[in-house]
Amino acid sequence: MAGNFEIYKDKAGEFRFRLKAGNGQIILVSEGYKTMASCKNGVDSVKSNASVDARYERKAGNTGKFSFNLKATNGQVIATSESYASEAARDSGVDSVKATAPDASVSDLTA
Repeated sequence: MAGNFEIYKDKAGEFRFRLKAGNGQIILVSEGYKTMASCKNGVDSVKSNASVDARYERKAGNTGKFSFNLKATNGQVIATSESYASEAARDSGVDSVKATAPDASVSDLTA
């Protein structure tokens, strides 16, 4: 099963997207967007930036958890990963986004 972007509305009424791997696990989530068009632009930005390793900001938290942000060419964060228990798991998450995002389908769950 291939990866999939899901566009949905959060409790505040903003549009968000999440990228799910082929196994259904969420590997990336976005910030809130005021419009559907902006949210779709965010998805397109993930698709175009996902394969560029330099766009990933790998982070280690003070609690021993690891995460990453995917950034656009202007340095703005496009989406954030879930927390991982190890550096290796975080790096596998990065690899999963690189492999999944460029060809992932998009589902609109707002309808």
